[in-house]
Amino acid sequence: MELKNAVAVVTGANRGFGRQLAAQLVERGAKVYGAARRPETVDVPGVVPLRLDVTDEASIREAARVASDATLLINNAGISTGASLIGGDVAEVRREMETNFFGPLAVTRSFAPVIEGNGGGAVLNVLSALSWLHPAGLGSYAASKAAAWALTGATRDELAPRGIAVSALHVGYMDTDMAAGVPADQKAAAADVAAQALHGIETGLPEILADETSRQVKQSLSAAPQPKPTRSAARTVTSPASRRN
Repeated sequence: MELKNAVAVVTGANRGFGRQLAAQLVERGAKVYGAARRPETVDVPGVVPLRLDVTDEASIREAARVASDATLLINNAGISTGASLIGGDVAEVRREMETNFFGPLAVTRSFAPVIEGNGGGAVLNVLSALSWLHPAGLGSYAASKAAAWALTGATRDELAPRGIAVSALHVGYMDTDMAAGVPADQKAAAADVAAQALHGIETGLPEILADETSRQVKQSLSAAPQPKPTRSAARTVTSPASRRN
């Protein structure tokens, strides 16, 4: 897809990675709607602020009406609550799924007819290496991103006949607020990841693996998972009684 003269809608464009995407799209000659719950916080030069809350169906429909010339949708808005699936607050788990899965689904459903009506285009879903790697401490976030990966694959097949390409961007840690506590040498620069994402859209890549972490995790999917012993199993292995025979 040619980005020059494209009309892009970027959710979560008021800060972090979304802000970087919006700025680089403007540099490439695109018209950009910067979508956020509070559009007054979108301050990228050349970007048109757009009110959009991915958990509010009415605001999504209104955004699609306003941005009726859109040809590119980037589903970037997301949250990470740090909730685990067993011990975590179920309300936080639901909030994460509403934002990271149902949000992109609702926005894509509203904008797909718009993009199709404008001659076709593309959708990019910003995902994570945790789409495939599911640590217990980030179980809720990983589950929401795994669901969004499935969403990406299914909508890719459904929207292809309508002239809309659907891609996924996967990355490990990135230098945004969400990874503020991670050492700098473990994080990819948001500007570099944005450049790779836009190049992937231009070249039609279905999956964009933006760093070594995402590449390694994707490659490891073919390996058989190793079982972890339960507490009772561990006691059985180490107790003297288990060694009598």
